[in-house]
Amino acid sequence: MLDLCVWPRLLAAMWMKLRDIIRFLWATAAAVVLLLILFLRVTGCAPLSPEGRKPVGSAEAPAGGPAMPVSTQCRAAGWTTAAEGNAASVRSLAWAPFGRQEAGWEVYVTLIQSEIGTDCPPNSEGFARALADWQRQNNQSPDGVMSEAVFVAMKGTVQTRRDFVRFTSTGLCPETPDLISAARIEEGYGGKQVWMRPRALAAYRQMVAAARAEVPEIAADPRNLTIFSGYRSPSADAARCQAEGNCDGIVRARCSAHRTGLAADLYVGQAPGFGPDSSADANRLYMTGTPTYRWLVKNARGFGFVNYPFEPWHWEWTGESP
Repeated sequence: MLDLCVWPRLLAAMWMKLRDIIRFLWATAAAVVLLLILFLRVTGCAPLSPEGRKPVGSAEAPAGGPAMPVSTQCRAAGWTTAAEGNAASVRSLAWAPFGRQEAGWEVYVTLIQSEIGTDCPPNSEGFARALADWQRQNNQSPDGVMSEAVFVAMKGTVQTRRDFVRFTSTGLCPETPDLISAARIEEGYGGKQVWMRPRALAAYRQMVAAARAEVPEIAADPRNLTIFSGYRSPSADAARCQAEGNCDGIVRARCSAHRTGLAADLYVGQAPGFGPDSSADANRLYMTGTPTYRWLVKNARGFGFVNYPFEPWHWEWTGESP
């Protein structure tokens, strides 16, 4: 039988051991909870597995951007390979169709669609088939694949619709017009005073009225289709190019389409942070996606206006000789 004096020491020792066990259990539980939290955070932020996302560069998700939906009407048997090629190059093709290096041909998709007669997106079989039809009609190999050579041929067709290009191709520069008319103040971008030849200005007004009547998005913004540059005298162009250091190889100062009174730079929208005539690729891409530009591509020729493809805002009236 234990001495009564031993019991207090024994109980104290047992309590200390029990306390150590409790502390160990608490520490273990805390560590488990911490590991569980870390596990949930990591797995919750992890990217989707390859099975959970569309492959970049496929016909469903062109390289460098979001997927372009393809409707049933834009599917065509036998054109899958061409569609995949177009999907891969639409935002990645390294080329310089207007003398400046560019990546991809997405800026020109609306124009190309109009030329080949389709609304199908460039990553679709329907687009490839329509492009092949255009190639066949223009004595090219009908493979349905967009390339620099195909676009250059298409660009040549578009450019020759500009009377100014045909005129200057002979080495001559048009004389300045004898008569120009002032546009109404509300027709100038930001209230700017602009001028055009009288008949060109009348055609412009008919076109603007039609666009605003047909497309609510165009009518909703009074800036749409206002003119920020019309007629410019050769001397004014020369002074401007010198001041801005942007003489485009002196061609702009020597012979600009704006000297004819037939050219108009129209407001078609602008990307955040850019001006309405900024030639930055991001700005041009934004412009070509606006309802205003899309309407012009489809309808402007009916009013006698044609576009310089590199500048979505630049349109020329073809109802008179330069």
